[in-house]
Amino acid sequence: MEDEYRVPRMDEQQSRAWLALVWTTQLLPAALDAQLQSESGMTHFEFMVLSALQQSPASTLRTTDLADAVNATMPRLSRVVGKLTDRGLVERGDDPTDARVVTVRLSGEGRRALVRAVPSHIALVKELVIDRLTPDQLGALTTALEPVVAALDPHERVLPPSRRD
Repeated sequence: MEDEYRVPRMDEQQSRAWLALVWTTQLLPAALDAQLQSESGMTHFEFMVLSALQQSPASTLRTTDLADAVNATMPRLSRVVGKLTDRGLVERGDDPTDARVVTVRLSGEGRRALVRAVPSHIALVKELVIDRLTPDQLGALTTALEPVVAALDPHERVLPPSRRD
């Protein structure tokens, strides 16, 4: 009977690793958001939407594919795409093969905004994460987190299969 009420525990190493991951996932997005807002007038999520479009063929994606690419719900993506459209950074369109489908295309101004935002964004990522780790630590981080991402993303939306092994 007592085993039913036993609370699972972590050892010190497990607890430290878990808390480091939790706090990274909490603090890093806020830092990235603040920098992008201040220097580029966009949120980190908007940056991710523009980046996903820039990396897609013809800089265009169906809204459902874009939502998958940035791990967003359709309502959240719709609100953000509306804001980006109002600012001239993306354009909505119809899918020529299916009238029920809406596409989103990166505009010329959106491409320019992304190009202006990338250098300072990468500099902050390097300052906060990359430059704080040795090459061995970066390799270990990659090795440690890619299986976690694979477990969280069984539909392989964010890591190409070649990086999942």
